[in-house]
Amino acid sequence: MGVHAELKLVEHDKDGVDLSFRTDVLRGLAERQKAIPARWFYDLTGSELFEDITRLPEYYPTRVETRLLEAYGAEIARLVGPHRAVVEFGSGSSVKTPLLLREINPAAYLPLDISGEFLRQSCQELAAKFPELPIIPVEANFMRAVELPASVRHLGMLGFFPGSTIGNMVPPTAVDLLRSMRDTLGDGSQLLIGIDRVKDIGRLIAAYDDSQGITARFNLNLIDRINRELDGDIPRKRFRHMARWNDIWSRIEMHLEALEDTAFTVAGRDFFMRRGETIHTENSHKYTPNQARLLLQAGGWTPAWQWTDAAEDFLIVLADASEFRSAP
Repeated sequence: MGVHAELKLVEHDKDGVDLSFRTDVLRGLAERQKAIPARWFYDLTGSELFEDITRLPEYYPTRVETRLLEAYGAEIARLVGPHRAVVEFGSGSSVKTPLLLREINPAAYLPLDISGEFLRQSCQELAAKFPELPIIPVEANFMRAVELPASVRHLGMLGFFPGSTIGNMVPPTAVDLLRSMRDTLGDGSQLLIGIDRVKDIGRLIAAYDDSQGITARFNLNLIDRINRELDGDIPRKRFRHMARWNDIWSRIEMHLEALEDTAFTVAGRDFFMRRGETIHTENSHKYTPNQARLLLQAGGWTPAWQWTDAAEDFLIVLADASEFRSAP
C-alpha cells in the first residue's frame, strides 16, 4: 500500500513560516517567565536528537516502555481487536510503533505530527517495514481536534500516545489535549498511552541532563530553529541547558539559562534577558497510577487496563472513550 497522500493542516505565511510557531515564540518571550511550548523542539534536527536521547543509558522511559509493549503486546492486541485505524499522536518511533503495528493487525496507520519533514521520513521507514499497510501522514498540531480523512472515518480508532509525552503539559493542558484526542478519535475509540511514574529524583535529573550532553544539544537546538525560521539572532553560546526537579508540580523542568545579560531580536521584535534568567522549554510531569487514572478520566477516557514493570518505573494504560453524560 505504501504512504498515501499527506494531509497538511498547518498554516504558514507567504515565506513558509509556521504561524503558530511564530505566535508561540513571540508571546512566550514577552512573558515575565519566558517560556516556549515543548512541541517546537521537533524540527528535523530536534526529532533526530530526541531519537538519540531515547537510546541513552540514563533515559529509561523508552527502554522500559518498549519492554512493556514486547511483554504485553499480544494481550493488548486481544483487547483492542484487529482492523482498527491506529492514530499516533506524534511521528512513529522507530522501535515502539512497529511493535504495536505487528501485534494488532491494523487497517490503516495515521501519524499526526507538526514536523512535516520528520513525519515524511518516519512514514517512509514504516512503509518499508509494512508494505501492505495504508499509511496516511497528517501534518497537524494535535493539541487541538483534527479532522481525519474520510477514507478512515468508518473504522474503529486506536489512539497511540507513547513516551509519556502527556507529561510535557501542565495538568489543565493535558486534560485539554486528552479531550481533543477524544474528539479526533470519536465514539467507540480507544487510547493506548504511556505515562512516567514518580521515582527517585536523582534518576530523573540524570535522564534529562545526560553525561554525553545530547539533551543539552536538543534543548539548545530550539535557539537554532528560532534563529533560522524566525529571523532571530539569539546568541546560542550565551545560554546553557538546565534540568531541575520541581517538587510542588511533581515534574522535571528544562530551561535555557542566560549566562550573561543578553539582548536579541526575533521576527523584528527586541528582547532582553538578564544573567540567570531562563526560557522555560519543557516540563515532564510524573504521576502515580491513581493520578494517571484521574487525569485520563478528566480528559474523557475511562481507564480499562494497565501494565507496569517490576521496578514500577513506567505505566501503559489502555482506555476507552467515555460516554458523554449530562449529569453524574
